[in-house]
Amino acid sequence: MLASCSSGSLGQSSANPVNWITPYKVDVIQGNFVAKEQVEQLQPGMSRDQVKAVLGTPLMTSLFHADRWDYVFTLKRQGVEPQSFKYTVFFKGDQLERFSGDAMPSEAEFIATLSSRRKLGKVPLLEASEEQLKMAEKSRSSASGTPLESAAAGPAADAPLRVYPPLESPKQ
Repeated sequence: MLASCSSGSLGQSSANPVNWITPYKVDVIQGNFVAKEQVEQLQPGMSRDQVKAVLGTPLMTSLFHADRWDYVFTLKRQGVEPQSFKYTVFFKGDQLERFSGDAMPSEAEFIATLSSRRKLGKVPLLEASEEQLKMAEKSRSSASGTPLESAAAGPAADAPLRVYPPLESPKQ
């Protein structure tokens, strides 16, 4: 029967429940996120240590380009367009000469984009009303005597006592 379903037009259709299931994909975060607030703190003439204190350790440094640090950040999430930010700082000797890159979002803007996940719908209320609680208590008490008797003679009273061997061997 399954072979006949998959060979027909049902196998290609969006009405097929198999097409509703999507595998889970892990969020992939790579690099250093550099916020707009951090970029605003950069000033020409800063030392390498000062730049590292503001922006963090660069993702990429090159032996061939010792006077250039690249900060790259990528975020790939399921159901959301991949995000990529690049920022480069250039040094002359030990002093920051210039810096350029993408227009960086502020921390608040970036966090707001993270919370834009797919909404699954309204969550049902998981709380019983007073009327529902009273009805449940009545049905419980009518099924097995009074509520106190049923609590005292619960499943623990009927179950046989189990004895387990000790976890450690006895000392000899």
